[in-house]
Amino acid sequence: MTVPRSGVPASRRPRLTLPGLREVYEAYARAAEQLPALPGALQAEVWTSAQLGALESAAPHAEGRRAALGDLITTLRAAGTPGAHTFLRVLAAIGPAEARRAARLAAGELDGLPEPPWAGALGAVAPGQVWLIQEGPLDGDRLVCEFRYEGGAELHALAVRLSYGDAPREVVVVGDVRALMAAARQAMQAELCVVQPYDAAAVGARLRAALGGAETFPEDCYPALALARHRAALLPGA
Repeated sequence: MTVPRSGVPASRRPRLTLPGLREVYEAYARAAEQLPALPGALQAEVWTSAQLGALESAAPHAEGRRAALGDLITTLRAAGTPGAHTFLRVLAAIGPAEARRAARLAAGELDGLPEPPWAGALGAVAPGQVWLIQEGPLDGDRLVCEFRYEGGAELHALAVRLSYGDAPREVVVVGDVRALMAAARQAMQAELCVVQPYDAAAVGARLRAALGGAETFPEDCYPALALARHRAALLPGA
């Protein structure tokens, strides 16, 4: 019996929509073994978002992205490892909306495997304060949206820089929100920028339109894109 590098016997390798990418999906499944050892849900969501960003940036169009997501979920289910199970759990929590149900069902088929202690916290965040940072007329708006997990744990922020026409220029997830805002306030005191609270519903509408409408994004946006879409959907006005 032939056993490929994925650890899945050839006879059990699933049928795929895009079989030419089988090695790519199996590489994701192997890399997923890192996930259970990560320290918390936020780190797992950031890791998974980066994998999804690489997949989306390589997809030629939305249909190709959907096919690749389906194949990835199928491959993770076939791998049947604790890391693959965790990857599916994160996908079900913060992945693209069209893939969450399939990921949840696939994860359910692997129930009983060991889970990290933070698995139940995945995606369970609540929005907090929203800030607008403006550094100059040519730099666009930087929108900083704070979030916490249930119980107030692990403050973090989504920071998105929008250029003219609300086109995304930069999308990052910030772990040290206090340091970010302290630096912004110092810059404001030096008259290098303006920092002010901003209406969360207005920001939610802007971010959902900006992150959902474009066909392509600057390369640096992709790693945080899936997580940013999840967080933007939680802002008021959806």
